[in-house]
Amino acid sequence: MDSLLLRAPVTALRFVGGAWLVAGEGPNVVVYSLDAGGAAAGRHCQRVLRNHCIHGLREQRAPSPGPPRSTLAAFGGKGLIVLELRVQGKDVSLTGLCQLRELHDWIWDLQWLVSSAGSLTHVGLALGHNSVALYDYASDTTLREVHCEEKCILYSAYLAGDSWGELVVVAGTVFNQLVVWRVSEGGDEAARIKPQRRVSGHSGVIFSICYLKSKGILASASDDRSIRVWGVGDLQAPCDPVRCLLVCYGHQSRVWSVRLLSDYLLSIGEDSACIVWNYSGEIVQSFRGHKGHSLRALAVHEAQGWVATGGADSGVRLWHIRGSEPCGNGLLQLNFSAPHRNGSPKAIKLVDVSRLLVMTDVGAIYIYNLASKHWAVVMEDANYRSYSLLEVVQLAEGIVLCAVGNLTGHIKVFPLCCPTESEEKRLYEGKVHSLSWAVCPDREPSKAVLFASGPGGVLLWLEVSWCSSGQVVSVVEKGSYLLPVCRHRWHTSIALLPQEGLLVCGDRRGSLLLFSCSTALGSSTEQRLKAIKGDSLVHKDSGDKEKGNRPLQGPISLLFGLHGKLGVTSVTCHNGFVYSTGRDGYYRQLQVQDRQLQLLRKQKPCKGLEWIEQLHFAPDGNLLVLGFHASNFVLWSTQTNETLRCVPCGGGHRSWSYGRWLASEVFAYLRSGEVFAYQSRCGPSRHHVLREPLHGRELTCVRHVGTLRTPGCSMVDILVTSSEDMTANVIAFSESSHSLAPLTAISDHISSVRALAVAPGSWQRGTDHCSAVLFSAGGRAEIECYRLLLSSDCGARSGVACQVIHVASHRLDEHWDRMRNKHRVIKVDPETRYMSIAVVAGTEAPFLFLAAACSDGSVRVFLLSEPAQKLLLVAESFHHQRCVLQVETFEHRTAGTRRRHFLCSAATDGSLGFWEITATVEHAAGAVDLARGELQPLALGVPLLTVPAHSCGVNSLHIRQLEAGPFLVASGSDDGSIHVCLVAVDTAPSPSWDTEAPGAQAGAGILLLEAFSRPCAHAAHVTGLRVLRPDLLVSASVDQRLVLWRLEQGSLVFVGSRFCPVADVAELDCWGSEERGYGCVLCGQGLEIVWYTASAGHQPGPSCRALDCLPRGLSPLGLPVATETADHAPPQIASEHH
Repeated sequence: MDSLLLRAPVTALRFVGGAWLVAGEGPNVVVYSLDAGGAAAGRHCQRVLRNHCIHGLREQRAPSPGPPRSTLAAFGGKGLIVLELRVQGKDVSLTGLCQLRELHDWIWDLQWLVSSAGSLTHVGLALGHNSVALYDYASDTTLREVHCEEKCILYSAYLAGDSWGELVVVAGTVFNQLVVWRVSEGGDEAARIKPQRRVSGHSGVIFSICYLKSKGILASASDDRSIRVWGVGDLQAPCDPVRCLLVCYGHQSRVWSVRLLSDYLLSIGEDSACIVWNYSGEIVQSFRGHKGHSLRALAVHEAQGWVATGGADSGVRLWHIRGSEPCGNGLLQLNFSAPHRNGSPKAIKLVDVSRLLVMTDVGAIYIYNLASKHWAVVMEDANYRSYSLLEVVQLAEGIVLCAVGNLTGHIKVFPLCCPTESEEKRLYEGKVHSLSWAVCPDREPSKAVLFASGPGGVLLWLEVSWCSSGQVVSVVEKGSYLLPVCRHRWHTSIALLPQEGLLVCGDRRGSLLLFSCSTALGSSTEQRLKAIKGDSLVHKDSGDKEKGNRPLQGPISLLFGLHGKLGVTSVTCHNGFVYSTGRDGYYRQLQVQDRQLQLLRKQKPCKGLEWIEQLHFAPDGNLLVLGFHASNFVLWSTQTNETLRCVPCGGGHRSWSYGRWLASEVFAYLRSGEVFAYQSRCGPSRHHVLREPLHGRELTCVRHVGTLRTPGCSMVDILVTSSEDMTANVIAFSESSHSLAPLTAISDHISSVRALAVAPGSWQRGTDHCSAVLFSAGGRAEIECYRLLLSSDCGARSGVACQVIHVASHRLDEHWDRMRNKHRVIKVDPETRYMSIAVVAGTEAPFLFLAAACSDGSVRVFLLSEPAQKLLLVAESFHHQRCVLQVETFEHRTAGTRRRHFLCSAATDGSLGFWEITATVEHAAGAVDLARGELQPLALGVPLLTVPAHSCGVNSLHIRQLEAGPFLVASGSDDGSIHVCLVAVDTAPSPSWDTEAPGAQAGAGILLLEAFSRPCAHAAHVTGLRVLRPDLLVSASVDQRLVLWRLEQGSLVFVGSRFCPVADVAELDCWGSEERGYGCVLCGQGLEIVWYTASAGHQPGPSCRALDCLPRGLSPLGLPVATETADHAPPQIASEHH
């Protein structure tokens, strides 16, 4: 079994030279080659510490000239190894200078020492019980070991000194103290050395210590969330009083590590923040880009100003210390409220990077130049007082058009260069609710499009024409539309799709609407689209004075209240998709298909950003999200997962404007009658993601979706992972390069995602793409369903592009709320969790069935209708009366074409229950209430067979049908045992299917042919189990062992095992075939992919002792039967899933 890929928490980082960053990831050393800007130019990975996790890296530079090389010591746990890093061109190599050394105690710190003979092979090791060892790696011997009088467990240690005689130890004890002692004072190794100093002050244990000799200061990071700086002077000097110079509080949780620089000190913590402090205790910078709740590693290159951080999310990032030099950022108050300016500012709009417009409540418009810091009046019109509605658009050749609206239904359009050359038009008898400029690439250069909303939900398309001098020539009505009836009936944003002859509109009620605009686009466009789009739906209402006899076109597609009652804030078209944002905290991706708006997915950018205003698509592919968090304006990067800007503006209930131009950006807003502007003229970001994160918390489940062949003929495996961080990630693993690339993240769940399932028959190969149906479930009794569309993409790093379409969702509390009038008791527990889910085998589109194991003691069956986008509860049973941990399904085909569906459930009492759900499936599929989205849940009854397999909870379960017909059922338990049983379906004649009551069980039942178990197969919970073939089984456990077993006569025989660096293994999945080999993916606190090449030929499986119990036509465990047809050929690699 070979490990192809490992993604684990990054626990050590070290800059080597000026061009390499070395990281410790589990037992692996990863070397990143950095270019001049800090971006990763290459990567080399090598496993060095076998079964230990690397917690420290220390460099000793080679004194001899020649090719760039460094000597590195890597240590972690009780393991130590010395490596030589060589670089020749782009080639990086790591060579072991000694064998892996296992010590008797944990290693907290390592210091390179020079021996009395000038040897460079000595290192000092600070050990876990306050002792120090002198180790010579060349001879692999421990020369000396001395102990401190303070014999206790350490949480941290720091070694200072260049030789054994100078070595000073600063130890962080379990008593929240710093103990300082010198190793040279121990003449006799048996004697214990008395500490020179004891430093107290922390109220928690000390996790990190750092010493800066040039300043004579010592820093400590603690469990009490503080960093303390101590004045200790020279550690080699006699004892002096130790003073606490500085206490820094800024982390929201425990502080893991601290580093001292000449001008700054840096700290990382459990709150996933890296903070840069000055020596006055002020926060200079704060880096927050990692997912999850912890940073584990920190490295600093002071000369270049680089800071590297590694997190529990397995990501590595490179930051740049900004320093104290001015960078062009600043929040300015523009002093609008001077006596010579009329009115109070009510509306603000940016024109470009240096100009902004402000409209007051007396109808005056002013312009401000940010470069010259000068105000000037643009126009004053008392007809536009008391209601400030202002919109600005910059067109070709630098022409800027402004539009204002008033309470009497008038609008005025004028060029900024010549405000007096305006065009005024009355549109309504009431006020103009909203105005929006829209970009239409197909329009003539001298024409612009303006939309206006008025009373009665009337939306007007206005065509604005101007001449070369900028003078507005005309404002002509080109189309009129009718918004749906609601309380707040006006549009908030508009986007045009000229190629399709459509426009997408977002309104104040939170709805998205699609209108046909072929008439407004011109006669040629109308004729071109008439054949495929038909005639527009036109409404006339001569009784409405606001509408008059104007033909009003209704929407051809409506998604009512999509963004909630607070409204849609923006609509954008990008790369053929429609994106909308709202004040519900989500942005949504849609597409137009058959002249209908189809919602693909919704996404939440980050926790706390509940008010999203706009999306900006950067040229580098980064998606920037603009919104408000509490009283702050926030600019969020989805690419780097960090807040780029945070401006305390007071909140989003005010007029504001944001603009981004190349390397400059401006955010202007009104607050308390004053105008403010935040300017940023920083250069390009010097933040690099060297390794993209996986998940912010522990992984809970992983599933193999299928395998694609890219244009380069390489095989790419598509995997889906879920986590406690409420997300599921679709990732691509290249079998040739052994690299992992994230494709997309799904963040619809409101609680942790515990279980995943892929419909076995949903992996479809098309001419240009493949698709699969994915289910995810977890906390708060929530299930989400998606269709994954995957295609080859030469431009993508992984060679694969992924599009996620949200199909349906179900929450148990919402289901019972809808059904409460039909039930006497509300059977909902808000803490109900789905522990495991499985697609019912043999069910096909358009109806898929899903079985779920629930924490409230029930087994539930759901029906998915993809065309109707409905996920409905159809049956349930509380037979187990305790938490159900696992569920699997299997299918049996009768002599005819009939299929029988079965379910196996496992609970915390260690029992396996076998159910037949054929009648339930058929009744639900034919229910007439499906079209209305309602089904009365059926009762599953009781299991046909119960097998007491284990003494406690069953954490893993897998079922595989043998070629002869029976089913091999393997399960793993909390007690470390593995149970294997052989069951068969009784083929005795069953009652008439047409006369069965819903929920009744068909057929005689399930027969138990053989059962045996392997006690103590693992030393801890068995959390992953897969039957690779009838004679081969693989299991994974929390004991971090991946074990292969051979099934023989009534027993499991150990074949081999390997150490798994992933801690707390939660799930295992396998794919492949005997010819290619089998891929195994494990997840927990990280992810590992292992490849196993099976030996040729099947080993004989365990034979059944109860031959007389076999139903007619069946044979025991893989023995062929002459009457069977050979229709069990293995599926294609792309869809094979064990």
